[in-house]
Amino acid sequence: MDLAAKAAVLHATLQNLGSVLVAYSGGTDSAYLAYAAHVALGNNMQAVIADSPSLPRAELAAALAFTTDHNIPIQILHTNELDNPDYQRNDAKRCFHCKDELFTQMEAERSSRGFAHIAYGMNLDDRAEFRPGQQAATQHRAVAPLVTAGLTKQEIRALALQAGLKLWDKPASACLASRIEYGRPVTRVNLTQIEQAEDALHALGFPQVRVRHHGDLARIEISRDDLPRALALPIFEAITAAIKPLGFLYVTLDTEGYRSGSMNDTLLATSSIRPAR
Repeated sequence: MDLAAKAAVLHATLQNLGSVLVAYSGGTDSAYLAYAAHVALGNNMQAVIADSPSLPRAELAAALAFTTDHNIPIQILHTNELDNPDYQRNDAKRCFHCKDELFTQMEAERSSRGFAHIAYGMNLDDRAEFRPGQQAATQHRAVAPLVTAGLTKQEIRALALQAGLKLWDKPASACLASRIEYGRPVTRVNLTQIEQAEDALHALGFPQVRVRHHGDLARIEISRDDLPRALALPIFEAITAAIKPLGFLYVTLDTEGYRSGSMNDTLLATSSIRPAR
């Protein structure tokens, strides 16, 4: 199918749902799904965003601004995954426990308010990646209309551009907990450290970054295009001065640059994640 045909399938799929709660993170995929659902269903849909310490405040503000700009009904759910010891443990199933908390709350909302379905923004490419949250979605019978329409990440961005959505090319932005090495407990303290460190790097002019938390060490990933500037001595010193006071003893720049999901590299090396000491 060409892109127009896939868009038509998506529209028909959403209409056939009748009414839906859309799990919305503010990323391009879930934002386009929420937009398309609103076009197809009007007020028979509602976007739902999970707010917790793992969501950067800037991301929450941007996500809410998008729904305001497009008159999309939005609800904030305050999720409590950080109170779950299984989530805090931060093993390979951390994402499952997070999404299980979200979909459990969404299912209660769906039932009490009479919505027919829960939908989330999985796309065709996501099926080939390590995403434990998909298991939670399956257990809660959440539907994936973007997959039903056969849409890839690139095609969703193209449709978002056609629709005039400003976030069509927004960089991927996983939750703050994904920056913490597996086996190191997720706490409010280390989530705050990461958020503040990434805010500092953005302020220095680096739009695409990850601060990977390895205890006393902050491993910084910056887009490869920006690495030459980051390695200039004055900027290098500014990065160190901004990051170390946040509670890190060591700051290192990853020479491979930014890459999505780099913490999952450890899962290829071992099937057993031991707690960090």
